[in-house]
Amino acid sequence: MVDQAHRLRQLAQQWQQRQSRRIIAITSGKGGVGKTNIATNLALALHGNGYTVTLLDADLGLANVDVLLGISPPYTLHQFVSGQCSLADVVYPAYGINIIAGGSGLEELAALPENRLLHLFHDAARIESDFFIIDTGAGISTKVTSLALAAQEVILVTTPEPTSLTDTYALIKVLIRKNKNLSLHLIINRANSKEALQITTNFCRVVQDFLSVSMNYLGYIPEDRSVRKAVSCQRPLLLAYPSAPAAERLRTIAIALSDDAQPKAGGIGWSGFLGRLRALFQ
Repeated sequence: MVDQAHRLRQLAQQWQQRQSRRIIAITSGKGGVGKTNIATNLALALHGNGYTVTLLDADLGLANVDVLLGISPPYTLHQFVSGQCSLADVVYPAYGINIIAGGSGLEELAALPENRLLHLFHDAARIESDFFIIDTGAGISTKVTSLALAAQEVILVTTPEPTSLTDTYALIKVLIRKNKNLSLHLIINRANSKEALQITTNFCRVVQDFLSVSMNYLGYIPEDRSVRKAVSCQRPLLLAYPSAPAAERLRTIAIALSDDAQPKAGGIGWSGFLGRLRALFQ
């Protein structure tokens, strides 16, 4: 009789063979920098470039991707973990991408017993996505850093404010202390081109000099009143104001991200992500 561990290994191998998925955590050192808005619209921009995208709202306690999109998903990961539904039931299609509302389920997900993990592999294998984007919380809490470390490919969002840059540096320091092999990307929000160039040059040099880590600069997003207007009407910026300067920059960033090389082996796929997540929470 084939044991569960053997079946898990077989499923993981099959999943790795069939996928080209990139699992990317989007995070920030402090709140209020526009991280969730960027995660949501970046997912839509990647979809616009022909990619399939799944967006997981993992900002535990402050989840609001559904609010930005004006949707009301019937299930969250909490219902999945408690056995009330399958992962496929949690996946909610909206604007061409898949949304997974996190609720309070991520820590419980990390502690799944083997039989529930097997169930998760079965369900996850049915979700076809080129990009799996995780919108984490902000700061350096275990909840935030564990998701980033599990994903291994991380987009850090900052603004030109000194406090935001300082907190971003602190977050990078915490992450790199635990794993120097992370693939780190940088997006500067609410900045003009001159500010972005200066910050990128100085900030990336400091990270390189003091932490011995290279960062991939994806681009900047300008201050744009259309962003606030889109939030107010609960419509994604790229659809509500597609010609807005911020929307154009987001599409440029999506191209830069999709053109970037794949992360290191081991950073791809649900199997690697869940294994690292469970280990980090234990």
